[in-house]
Amino acid sequence: MGRSYTVPRSAKGESRILYIFTIKSLAITLAFAAIGAVIYFILSSFMEVSLVTMILIIAPFAGIGFLIGATNIPDSPVMGPLRKAGGENVFDILVRLIMFRYKKKIYVYGIDRKIEEKNKNEKNRKGIV
Repeated sequence: MGRSYTVPRSAKGESRILYIFTIKSLAITLAFAAIGAVIYFILSSFMEVSLVTMILIIAPFAGIGFLIGATNIPDSPVMGPLRKAGGENVFDILVRLIMFRYKKKIYVYGIDRKIEEKNKNEKNRKGIV
């Protein structure tokens, strides 16, 4: 009879580039560095800017991009309202926050008449039809 092997529950893993970058974090870092490069080229069109200044402009944007793309929210009670998002990527949380801000859909399960009337009164008060 053959050997039995344990199969991990989560076989999903991200490949690493240069040990610290995942594909997603590298892409986000490069996108933020591109934003810094655009700002550099705008500044260089108005005045003469050196190579050191270029690095000082692009590096913080790339660093912020790396932090957004690579870090996870810690699973700690110190995090306050973000405690329930422990272990998730910061980028995923920001995408969900932006999507919520634009869509503002609220799904109510088990509709209650008082809730419907309250929502209708709020919409009338705000001028939303």
